[in-house]
Amino acid sequence: MKDLIEKLSSYNLFNYLFPGVIFAVISEKMTSYSFLQDDIIVGVFVYYFIGLVVSRFGSLFLEPVLKKIEFLKFADYSDFISASREDQKIELLSEVNNMYRTISSLFALLIILKIYEWIENFYPILKDYDTVLLTLLLLTVFLLSYRKQTSYVTKRVNAKR
Repeated sequence: MKDLIEKLSSYNLFNYLFPGVIFAVISEKMTSYSFLQDDIIVGVFVYYFIGLVVSRFGSLFLEPVLKKIEFLKFADYSDFISASREDQKIELLSEVNNMYRTISSLFALLIILKIYEWIENFYPILKDYDTVLLTLLLLTVFLLSYRKQTSYVTKRVNAKR
């Protein structure tokens, strides 16, 4: 277990594991859903996955909304790549930036989970489809993540030309 934790980068800890644990703890307090795990090994994987989902939600949904309402303004990706080569601190600043986005996403998802729980009370049939709905939602999130990551790789390759 110690070896596993040592292999996790600070990025993985602060953008996946930490938000996953916080999400599980807070959701336990504010909803009827329980994500807390008794087994520490299983817990690390479950919390990491929850954090990964929280992070992807921030990247795919929260960030575009904040850009659309002009709360955020991003530099052009090719400029980011060039500037990162000259200033190593930009990578660290970007990592911290992503952590803040993920934590914001965590709180947005907690609110969404609470709203879903409230809607379930009015439409109890939804409880029969929780697993199917969650699976479809996760499939959508990871397909969109795959597309976004492929786009970044393509832009990076094209920037080398």
